[in-house]
Amino acid sequence: QVQLVESGGGLVQPGGSLRLSCAASGTMFSIYVGRWYRQAPGKQREWVATIMPITSGGSTTYVDSVKGRFTISRDNAKNTVFLQMNSLKPDDTAVYYCNTFIASRDYWGQGTQVTVSS
Repeated sequence: QVQLVESGGGLVQPGGSLRLSCAASGTMFSIYVGRWYRQAPGKQREWVATIMPITSGGSTTYVDSVKGRFTISRDNAKNTVFLQMNSLKPDDTAVYYCNTFIASRDYWGQGTQVTVSS
């Protein structure tokens, strides 16, 4: 059974940094796409970043609002996908979710809260 577990959220001041982790079990994460989404209070869930499988070159894409500030990456030995978030803004406040797509099914983690506030 595939499971995704996020960690690394917390409270940070504007301009600060956090690194989110998404640890996978029950599958070899490196051969599947890894995505981060976020959902702010009262808003729809929003796609943030994607990293392609290692078999597809591992390219990355980002929503415009985080380009140049966030970096998605993998550690294949740890079966984990990361989201490094720098220069955080109050608008980045949300629950962040990890996602993958395997055999025509979406898998989601439980989410981790990120709050950017002074």
